[in-house]
Amino acid sequence: MSFFKKIIYVLIVSFLFIQCAKKNNFLIEKGQVGPLTEKTTINDLSSIFAKDSIVAILYEDKEIDKRLFSVENDEYLIFSKRGKLLLEIVPTDLNDKSSGIKSVQIFDNNYKTSKGISLQSTFKDIKDHYQVNKVETTLTSATLFIDELNATISIDKKDMGMNSFSRAEVTLDQIPDVAKIKYFTIWFN
Repeated sequence: MSFFKKIIYVLIVSFLFIQCAKKNNFLIEKGQVGPLTEKTTINDLSSIFAKDSIVAILYEDKEIDKRLFSVENDEYLIFSKRGKLLLEIVPTDLNDKSSGIKSVQIFDNNYKTSKGISLQSTFKDIKDHYQVNKVETTLTSATLFIDELNATISIDKKDMGMNSFSRAEVTLDQIPDVAKIKYFTIWFN
């Protein structure tokens, strides 16, 4: 009977290790998005995302008209096997595979902070778990700065009952609790 107990114990421990590893693959922290950290280089992406697809959009390869209206950034898009966009990674330096990561924009709902914040979270979830250090207003959204995560979270003005393309400043008091996250970006600098 003790042999079966040992087998069950080993299976349970193995299961827990696997589950913890899966959670870490989607954990968002300051300086980390899943397996990506501040020490990760662009060269590392192919081994980290070996089971996924990586699309490199290099600034030098963009058509001239697209360059005029874009920021000087290379972008690496990570897609799942099923073709779903997971992440957009921007390196610190143009056209340099040894470059570190400047930012990671999250597109997949599986990525969450230890406090449960993900793309499915609302403004209430954010303010209940993190201090919003600053709010900047753009024409179409309010961008929340969360120093604890070194993150920016954008909320669409439409979700705040405001007109898009307005220059009206947004304060924290104006953002409804039910407003959804539009963009979630972790900065590695």
